[in-house]
Amino acid sequence: MTNEIIAKLKQAADNLLMPSESEYPFEVFYWTGESQESLTNQKLLQLTGHPPETSIETVELDYFFRNCAQEKEWHDETQKENVSKFQSLVKTLQENLTNIQVYRLGAINIDVYIVGATPSGDLAGISTKLVET
Repeated sequence: MTNEIIAKLKQAADNLLMPSESEYPFEVFYWTGESQESLTNQKLLQLTGHPPETSIETVELDYFFRNCAQEKEWHDETQKENVSKFQSLVKTLQENLTNIQVYRLGAINIDVYIVGATPSGDLAGISTKLVET
């Protein structure tokens, strides 16, 4: 079941780049034996290899993808295609994970972890980077 979820996430994130001042791909992660109840900010920093003083901001999934997953009148065909891919990615996350949270770690060079619980109770999701100056 878990491998299936990982495969679905990889497929949905394939060839997508997160737009910011630099564009980064998405990577799928799976943290076995970790549950949402025990995912404190400190634990998240440990799991991701960040120093304990790293700042963490939590945002909603829809808010995080607000500029990527909504079609605008001025979009060209390529942009519309990307919107559709991002909508599919969000849908795949929502269909396979529960209690999804988006964590933004750090400032300027921001590591993003979109984390949710699998049916087996482990944690999985996708990560990417943002550059905001």
